[in-house]
Amino acid sequence: MKDQEHAYRENSDHSGSDIQTEKPQGAFGTLMEKIQQAIAKEGYVTPTPIQEQCIPHLLEGKDLIGTAQTGTGKTAAFTLPLLEKLSGNSQRPARGTPRALILAPTRELAAQIEESIQTYGQFLRLTHTVIFGGVNQHRQVKALNRGVDILVATPGRLLDLMQQGYIHLNEVEVFILDEVDRMLDMGFIPDIKRVLAKLPERRQTLFFSATMAPKMEALANSMVRNPVRVAIAPEKPAVEVITQKVLYVHKKKKNDLLAYLLKDPGIKKAVVFTQMKHVANRVVKKLDSVGIRGTAIHGNKSQAARTKALDGFKDGYYRVLVATDVAARGLDIDDVTHVINYDLPVESETYVHRIGRTARAGADGAAISFCCGEEKEYLRAIESLLGKPVPVDLEHEYHCEESLRSTASAPKSFGGNRGGRGRRGGGGNRGGRGGHRGGGNRGSGGGGQGNFSRSRGRASSRGRR
Repeated sequence: MKDQEHAYRENSDHSGSDIQTEKPQGAFGTLMEKIQQAIAKEGYVTPTPIQEQCIPHLLEGKDLIGTAQTGTGKTAAFTLPLLEKLSGNSQRPARGTPRALILAPTRELAAQIEESIQTYGQFLRLTHTVIFGGVNQHRQVKALNRGVDILVATPGRLLDLMQQGYIHLNEVEVFILDEVDRMLDMGFIPDIKRVLAKLPERRQTLFFSATMAPKMEALANSMVRNPVRVAIAPEKPAVEVITQKVLYVHKKKKNDLLAYLLKDPGIKKAVVFTQMKHVANRVVKKLDSVGIRGTAIHGNKSQAARTKALDGFKDGYYRVLVATDVAARGLDIDDVTHVINYDLPVESETYVHRIGRTARAGADGAAISFCCGEEKEYLRAIESLLGKPVPVDLEHEYHCEESLRSTASAPKSFGGNRGGRGRRGGGGNRGGRGGHRGGGNRGSGGGGQGNFSRSRGRASSRGRR
């Protein structure tokens, strides 16, 4: 994430004549030349299925409901045609009046979407910015006052700035909701409805999600008009390509087990998940004491600290990223070899999103879960969701037979007060759901985006922007 607090950018009009790459194919070939240049410059040639099916409909201005699993390229599927549509009108947007609005559930996902817009629109004269909580609003307001074509936002900060009179949505031509399943989980629906009330009736609306439960389908249909429905079934569920195992351990020995596992040089880049923010901090200190470089990301961290931690992890300065579920979805990090569940999640669906941080874009990956006696109930729920048991490793140095044989239910206090969704490790949970509103992030968020095939292969990791 590049300087997200200074996120306003205007793309200069380059000719792109020095780009010597293979010409984009399929739906990419229907896009305007300058967008094709940007795609080619990144080394992408063949669209993923979600891109191939969505781009033609979106270029025709149709509303669309799209579903596909994480890492399949949903962000680029809506970003590319959006850039083309807005490029057809060079009129400068009015102060605080965006022409397109993209809503995302978390700061990190919003920042990644804006980065995608910068990459694919690098040869276009379009302006864009990203707004979210956790940082001073001054620079965001300054960018809005200059006028932006595309605004990427989290709901909380968007509504705050609307209330203050800095944002007006009466000129929005395209409205995009990304990772709507997570927004539904995190209690964003009242906020979304407040935003909808301010949008013009004549607009193009896009609704993207990894899953589509009946409740979500009803919500989607209330927002769109005669939508095209695009659903991409995975060739193989993501969890099936990840090597999984569970290690039974006494609760007080988790730190020792983690340090023991990380002696393995094969664990090159790991995301470690805890339930509680203070536990994440303690784990980082433990790793540092044994010479393992790690960093933490959770809702109590400032946005600047979160960005610094993510950048350091992406660049290889840190080997381990210790995270609460703010990172379960929405973070697109290359080359994560392992996910380690230091604490099992209370909600079994979160397990799938957590381990999905590895084995992305066709790479191999492994998920290791610690389980103490108090967590057996959570493990049973996960196995019920998966439809099969998670293989058990009985040979590690800290195996705990007592935990293996435990039949105890998880105490209500384990991992903290559950309360509403998004309380554990959320990125600034709002109001009554457990935290401050300003962050606009209530937990975790959307999955990998913009995934292209590089050259003639499928599944580039760099393209998931």
